[in-house]
Amino acid sequence: MAASPLLPKTRAFLWKKDKLLLLDQRLLPHKSVWRTCRTWQEVAGGIHDMVVRGAPAIGCVAAYGAVLAARRKALPKGFDGLLKARPTAVNLRWALERMRKVWEQGGNLEHEAIAIEQEDREANRRMGEYGASLVASGATLMTHCNTGSLATAGLGTAFGVLWMASRQGKLKKVLATETRPYLQGARLTAWELKNEHIPFELITDSMAAHLMKTEKVDAIFVGADRIAANGDTANKIGTYALAVLAAHHQIPFYVVAPMSTVDLYTATGDRIPIEERRIEEVVMMGGRRLAPHGIKARHPAFDVTPAGLITGIVTDRGIARPPYIDSLAFLIKDTRPALTDAAA
Repeated sequence: MAASPLLPKTRAFLWKKDKLLLLDQRLLPHKSVWRTCRTWQEVAGGIHDMVVRGAPAIGCVAAYGAVLAARRKALPKGFDGLLKARPTAVNLRWALERMRKVWEQGGNLEHEAIAIEQEDREANRRMGEYGASLVASGATLMTHCNTGSLATAGLGTAFGVLWMASRQGKLKKVLATETRPYLQGARLTAWELKNEHIPFELITDSMAAHLMKTEKVDAIFVGADRIAANGDTANKIGTYALAVLAAHHQIPFYVVAPMSTVDLYTATGDRIPIEERRIEEVVMMGGRRLAPHGIKARHPAFDVTPAGLITGIVTDRGIARPPYIDSLAFLIKDTRPALTDAAA
């Protein structure tokens, strides 16, 4: 039987009944190494150390981590340990709260984790379709960080839009930022774009303004790690700068994320915790030191883009429009299967 054309060529994780396999994204694109996790501690370590990354993928992986914890009778401790692995991506908390509820009710945790993965894959498909409807024929699109199958259980969030637009014959090319300091764009997005035969050019983060000015960039699509109730969005560091540049050049700026990334309990972006990572990720690259010894460096892994800079938020429930405090609340509460737009 032929594989579905909507299934990704690459998987970030694989559940094998008694263990969870994580594709070590720190080694891509040069090596494909699978890490085996048999305990929740190993899963938490894989999340913290960025063996696996991307908000939806982190949520799925954490759910399987809870399964492993339950089998060793390590709940609720496992829930708390997994939740601390990374603080910014709300999908982690969302998935663990869902798993905790099933555990408290005596349900089947493995079935729930599998359902979370399958639901994310289907959500990716819907986001791709909604997002592609915003793309004009012959478009040049810009994206930041990595939002493809390495960051999700399916086609991806923003990457899914690129994939769908390409398959529909709309896409001229993608401009993919390298995404310093961890180079998710150069290492991962470029790899996925190449594997999927999507035309693209890799650019450094500092080239974005110049290319927006000198070339016709039709729209920017990025992912999200947490979306506050008012539409403020936390995403990989550098996203905020792109949104400011897009506003100056009058380029539509879209965020693509499943509803599980929307956090109605966080009123504004000011309340989103921003993870500070090790300075070694700034002063070193590929194990080689770039900067002098003994210097100070900063690595806030995320920044927050104000809602006023976002043209639309593409979700698996439809496209939210400003004011987001109304449209996001509507989408998260609505149960109809086929929404296209939620403009207040």
